[in-house]
Amino acid sequence: MIPPTRQLPYHPGMPHIAVARLWFEGNSFTPVPTPRSAFESREWGSGPGHLARYAGTATELGALHAFLADRPGWHATVLPCLAAQPGGPMTDDTIAAWRSDVEAALKAQRFDGIYLSLHGACVTESDPEADATTIARIRAIVGRDTPITASFDFHANMAPEIAQWLDGASAYRTYPHIDMDAAATRALHQLERRLSGAPRAHGHIAKRPMVLHSFHMRHEAGPMAEVWAEAAAAERAPILDASIFGGFAWGDSPHAGPSAMVWAEDAAAARDLAERLADAIASRRARFAVTLPDPAAALAQALAAPPGLVALLDPADNPLSGGIADTPAMLRTLIDAQLDVPSVFAFLHDPASVAAAREAGIGATLTRHLGATVTEMFGRPVIAEVVVERLTDGHFVNEGPMERGAPVDLGPSCVLRVGNLRIICTTLKESAVDPGFFALHGIDLATTRLLANKGKNHFRAAFKDRCVAIVECDAPGPAALDLAALPWRHVPREWLS
Repeated sequence: MIPPTRQLPYHPGMPHIAVARLWFEGNSFTPVPTPRSAFESREWGSGPGHLARYAGTATELGALHAFLADRPGWHATVLPCLAAQPGGPMTDDTIAAWRSDVEAALKAQRFDGIYLSLHGACVTESDPEADATTIARIRAIVGRDTPITASFDFHANMAPEIAQWLDGASAYRTYPHIDMDAAATRALHQLERRLSGAPRAHGHIAKRPMVLHSFHMRHEAGPMAEVWAEAAAAERAPILDASIFGGFAWGDSPHAGPSAMVWAEDAAAARDLAERLADAIASRRARFAVTLPDPAAALAQALAAPPGLVALLDPADNPLSGGIADTPAMLRTLIDAQLDVPSVFAFLHDPASVAAAREAGIGATLTRHLGATVTEMFGRPVIAEVVVERLTDGHFVNEGPMERGAPVDLGPSCVLRVGNLRIICTTLKESAVDPGFFALHGIDLATTRLLANKGKNHFRAAFKDRCVAIVECDAPGPAALDLAALPWRHVPREWLS
């Protein structure tokens, strides 16, 4: 339920704003929809207590908390805030419940402004552009005179119409995303600018007909880093914000793929820069292409690396790309290899194995069917005899830099051992991209040779400097490399070539 709010008269420097959050990236090709329980286990809350939970964290709500602390005259009503790990399409009943509470609050009273924390690639069971629909509905409720600003993920699939409905926006400018708080702060400053009496900003979103993989979109180097630098160099008067988007390659949306969004004091300036940045991305299209070895070849490459920790990544089942943390191909390769070095596999979303391990107890030997518990469309289960090595309650706090300080709940989890390979299984699906994940499970990374992970670029935020090599493989999964093989409904085939 929405906490009670109080109607405050507006005075300059004392605005009353509404805040709502829906952070979800939908993989249209993941076989399991994302239900309400996935949000409730990660983030579903409202009111001042929910905001206080994120104080001091490198998150959008952490930024909002700091912003308000610096402006004691401001008052914010925190409406329902939802977040879940990327996954299959959000169920229609879940987004309906969120919208019902948010829209009821906006209809019940007047707010001076609205800040939205959105992902931009939310796909539901019936709506491939749920973020755009949400913004349009909120605009229709509050009218044109109430300013609305928003922050977005870099992987948003942006409909051009969004620029007509907002008064300002910004996006993450790092990948891996270590600046979520900075994006929110920029959006809040745009809201403050409008509430201070400045003229309405002009926004423009430019899109090119393509869908690109994000392997080469990291901010520290490569083709997208070059476009980020071009946007930053242009961000001076009359330009208020210049953001670029890589798009989410597995979101089957009519506006999937890369785009550029610019806000300026002048409409022509916003349009011209957005179109120029979109062209800059399109001109580098060939440089975003990628080929990867199969799991066996990638494993051999990883083990041939110099001494030290080496990572073997399976991006096709990366939870932060909507993976199910259940595909068996890489695990089968590791077990078949009979590894002679200390190795870790992270992870399987396998509540049944966790329950069996807890019932059997530490030291027990079990025979388990691992992987393919959700579906066998990506391969059959791996049958293995395992030893229960560790049990946990699944709670830790992110060390960062991604979402530094944010609490994580994996549900009960366990470590199973097959020879030199430790296999982490969890009850809830949360990606293994933070050192705290491994510390929770008693993994000493300093003495580990091989870290096999269902991950991709976000893994690099905390592990790039810890690993002597990071090798990615091409395996079957919901975020598979071959986009053209997927059953698209809304994206033209020529965008994929």
